[in-house]
Amino acid sequence: MTSNTAVRPPPSETSGSDFARLSRKIAEAGLMGRRPSYYALRITMVAGLYVGGWAAVALIGDSWWTLAVAGFLAVVFGQVALLAHDAAHRQVFRRRRASEVSGRIAGAGIGMGYGWWQDKHTRHHANPNHEELDPDLDPDLLVWSQDQARAAKGLPRLIGRWQAFLFFPLLTLEGFNLHVSSVKALANRSLKNRALDGALLFAHFAVYLTAVLWLLPPGMAIAFLVVHQCLFGVYLGSLFAPNHKGMPILKGKDRPDFLRRQVLTSRNVRGGRLTDIALGGLNHQIEHHLFPSMPSPNLRRARTIVRRHCEDLGVDYVETGLITSYRLALASLHEAGAPLRNARVRA
Repeated sequence: MTSNTAVRPPPSETSGSDFARLSRKIAEAGLMGRRPSYYALRITMVAGLYVGGWAAVALIGDSWWTLAVAGFLAVVFGQVALLAHDAAHRQVFRRRRASEVSGRIAGAGIGMGYGWWQDKHTRHHANPNHEELDPDLDPDLLVWSQDQARAAKGLPRLIGRWQAFLFFPLLTLEGFNLHVSSVKALANRSLKNRALDGALLFAHFAVYLTAVLWLLPPGMAIAFLVVHQCLFGVYLGSLFAPNHKGMPILKGKDRPDFLRRQVLTSRNVRGGRLTDIALGGLNHQIEHHLFPSMPSPNLRRARTIVRRHCEDLGVDYVETGLITSYRLALASLHEAGAPLRNARVRA
């Protein structure tokens, strides 16, 4: 299991390679340097919103207006998840220890098992959109290719027919899935620091449920939990859906060089500073995959360099608007489920 998610290509892939030349341009532009002031401000603001949200629940108390606060906290939880992501990639701190401590604290704040997520995300970065190697393409609920559709059984076979229409409704379960997957991963003996992850997870659940049930009457507490976790899931899923879904899927021995493996399977989302804030810099997905440890505020500047480099090489650099990215992702899901719909028609 890889110990941190800042995936680096092997020297054999970068020495004198297309990526090596790009990497030198990025280094000369100073874009790999830390941004301590930016992250100090961002962490302070997100922590303040987190504490303020729970203070609002306590102040409003027995009122259905607390459901509006639940929606607000869903967004805040998503922003905490983005900070955990940046910390795991060593964007915030250069040293592993500081990165792991900060990542675990952020993960504990939203009920996410840091070790489980870090291992999964590391494998995704190493082989993005590879059907056999990218854990994000596991057909555990949805099918991502027609080959997976033909082999599907159980829920994926049932859902796969109409998965494009069900995708966003299913995202309401993503927050719950994050918690359940984190707990299930504790049974994996190869997972490092699983005792610590388990303690932090169950501490989160205990504090979260105690606070909600103590501050709100039972019926309202359940409504708060459902609204909060469902909207958190939708936001979380919406952060990652535009990045790779609908882009080429690699199979078998398909393994281009590092630069092409990252660029050709990723999609950028156009937008301004508000898009950067809402998507946590993941709208610059191509640059992030090429330079995972680059601080997220530097990704926008890196975009110009990377795009020009790809144009010089004749490598497709895909960038769309946010709505278009979702449309392409849904179209890809619909196409992947075609064998299941055709089989039903023939039957």
